[in-house]
Amino acid sequence: MKIYISADIEGVTGTTVWDEADKTHSDYSIFSKQMTNELIAACEGAFEAGANEIWIKDAHSSGRNIIPELLPENTILIRGWSGHPYSMMQEIDNTFQAVLMTGYHASDHSSGNPLSHTLTGKTVYTKINDLHASEFLINTFTAADNGVPVVFLCGDQAICDEARSIQANLKTVAVKQGIGASTVNISSKLALQKIKSNVTAALEKDFSSYPIELPEYFQVEICFKDHKVAYRSGFYPGVTHKDSYTILFETENYFDVLRLLRFIG
Repeated sequence: MKIYISADIEGVTGTTVWDEADKTHSDYSIFSKQMTNELIAACEGAFEAGANEIWIKDAHSSGRNIIPELLPENTILIRGWSGHPYSMMQEIDNTFQAVLMTGYHASDHSSGNPLSHTLTGKTVYTKINDLHASEFLINTFTAADNGVPVVFLCGDQAICDEARSIQANLKTVAVKQGIGASTVNISSKLALQKIKSNVTAALEKDFSSYPIELPEYFQVEICFKDHKVAYRSGFYPGVTHKDSYTILFETENYFDVLRLLRFIG
């Protein structure tokens, strides 16, 4: 069984302020290790369920956060950014049986995490077909476009709730809850136990219980914090303006959406 894991950091146990997710600050090393440990727990759960090959995308900031020497054998780590529109899902294709997501976080419109954002952090909100688009939604659609189901997610309570509203059978582990500028976190050790056991349970289910539903048409609406970014983005082919801060884009091809997100902003 070949498994793909997309790993982020803002949704791991403990992360609360941006310094803790930034390589240039002293607090970062603690949370880089926790990101790695939560990823390892997911790998261990996958191996218990019968996985024999796991590809991992380090999907935060520089793409160089996971501590490679700690990873189990039979894992392949993707570091840095190729520039491909798949971005946080680089190298995903139809040879994978399932996708896991670790360290994921609430979207740009949400108050569920002090570090809530979508992609570059330059947006007030991002919508796809009137759904506020988190990185979970964007990357789940990418997986679906390749015929691969997302079966597990861990992160903050807000993204877990949102994910289950989209995929009811999804296994989730909420490791923290955002309240204003604070986070309320479960034990780091308990988080690892829950991640491992829930990944195993997710992968032992019949994958047909995780339906892959990709819309046939996509309407994208992005509101930027800076009107100058919206103006510049308006020159992307097919983009129109809703107002000075908001652009619109429509297509029948999801890869067009990913290409838009890759090149604007």
